[in-house]
Amino acid sequence: MLAILFPRLRRFVAARLSPEEATGLHMTIGLALMVAAAWVFGGIAEEVVDGDDITVLDAWLANFLHRHATEPVTSVMLFITHWHSMVGSAIMALLLAVFFYVRKLHYWLLAELFVVPGGMLLNVLLKYVFQRERPSFDEPLLTLTTYSFPSGHTANAALLYGLIGCWLWMRFRRARARAAIVAAACTMVALVAFSRMYLGVHYLSDVLAASAEGVAWLAVCVTGVSTLRRRRAMQAARPSTIKGSPN
Repeated sequence: MLAILFPRLRRFVAARLSPEEATGLHMTIGLALMVAAAWVFGGIAEEVVDGDDITVLDAWLANFLHRHATEPVTSVMLFITHWHSMVGSAIMALLLAVFFYVRKLHYWLLAELFVVPGGMLLNVLLKYVFQRERPSFDEPLLTLTTYSFPSGHTANAALLYGLIGCWLWMRFRRARARAAIVAAACTMVALVAFSRMYLGVHYLSDVLAASAEGVAWLAVCVTGVSTLRRRRAMQAARPSTIKGSPN
């Protein structure tokens, strides 16, 4: 029975994800990912606003990391966090946009135009909505005056590396390659998130919420652009089908 059902299921999934399918499974997956990420963000935000258990963990972990800060780890964390600053992220996004343009990957370029600037703007708006103060120490490793929740550096990393991961995911079909792509993207986001906590400018809940925010926005943009591409591919295929049909 499994030998019969599995090939049929595989053909069904492949058909639903094909360029000729304007909507379907890819949209379902994208919407499910968006809803799940938004739900995670909402849960974290609610606990932060209500001062629940996660804020206790936030304070404990922030103090623990500050007490155990040491060289050369501090220098490495400063390099990671500065490289993923607004300027650094903008430079990486520009290089990625040039790559998409040169390779004539127009839909991926369109996706990036929505993902990165839109995601940055969303993060700024959320910061002003929650207005959470950053961790405070007598001898801080890094001092910032902007709001803490959610982490902008982490959100930018989730958007940028997530977009790159989506593009690579579509290029490579092997399960091992895709697993490596996901692991690499998650590792880069985790490094940026840890650097922000280590340097004492963000709490754990800040970076977790920022990761969820980035995933949700990325899912919205990539799903929307993918749907547009599939609809246009389907519309472009219709005239040739009609011309080739017998009278």
